[in-house]
Amino acid sequence: MNVRKIDTFSGHRDCVYALISDQRSPIFYSAGGDGQVVRWNVTKPDLGELVARVGASIYALALDPQTGLLWIGHNYEGIQVVDPVQKKIVASIKLGALAIFDIKIQGQKAYIAQGDGILTVVDAPTFSIQKHLKISQKSVRTLAILKTTNELAAGFSDWCVCIFDLTTMSLKKRFQAHDNSVFSAQYSPDGTFLVTAGRDAHLKVWCVEQNYQSIQDIPAHMFSINHITYSGNGALLATASMDKSIKIWDANSFKLLKVVDRARHAGHATSINKLLWMTTENLLVSASDDRMVSVWEFGDN
Repeated sequence: MNVRKIDTFSGHRDCVYALISDQRSPIFYSAGGDGQVVRWNVTKPDLGELVARVGASIYALALDPQTGLLWIGHNYEGIQVVDPVQKKIVASIKLGALAIFDIKIQGQKAYIAQGDGILTVVDAPTFSIQKHLKISQKSVRTLAILKTTNELAAGFSDWCVCIFDLTTMSLKKRFQAHDNSVFSAQYSPDGTFLVTAGRDAHLKVWCVEQNYQSIQDIPAHMFSINHITYSGNGALLATASMDKSIKIWDANSFKLLKVVDRARHAGHATSINKLLWMTTENLLVSASDDRMVSVWEFGDN
């Protein structure tokens, strides 16, 4: 597999923690420790545009596919919902002085992962809180939704993963997934696997049809795995780590295909926090503590 660095997007003044795209255009958004949300065109790296500025670090972004509104996890203040075209605040949702680590929107509901171990359900059209679920004494770090089984997976800093019924939010299963905090969880596009990763640097694969039975445990990186994501066609899985590398895996066999790092590819200088596959261009976007956002193109030898 060949890899080529397309470009680097600079402008953030602190670590970059969040990336999001609508997956239908070359536009994506980044945010981080400087409290700025910037809109980029993956084909025009010099044209970053400030969409919003908040007073605290941002770890989580989400785009509502029905309204096009941008949900911003404004740490220690709650959620701000912004019209990214008009650059106007549409709504604010107060959740207390806590970190917000993930936001997922499905249908009419928004699901918010909080640093106090609470999973909050919000009615997206009205921005009203419907339910607080106190699941753990430790942070909720990551959320993943599987539409075919109507399930939500949540990963926690207490090393566990919980599976919820998306309609009733009843707990279906809880299991220890890792030997430390779970930082990222993703369902495979075909719904076969739940893949998780975290501070123990292991990539773990769980079979959905076998009641989340463990089928693979891969010591994938040297240090914490901060994020995992599937390519648009579901053929590849990418992992981002505190060890400053991105690794590309075959999504069916979980065989390692490529390592992208600073020495060989002029990669990031510090921890890589987030990844985003741009399905319109088949490019991988990465965000790092080095304040940079890089874009990568992968191809066959």
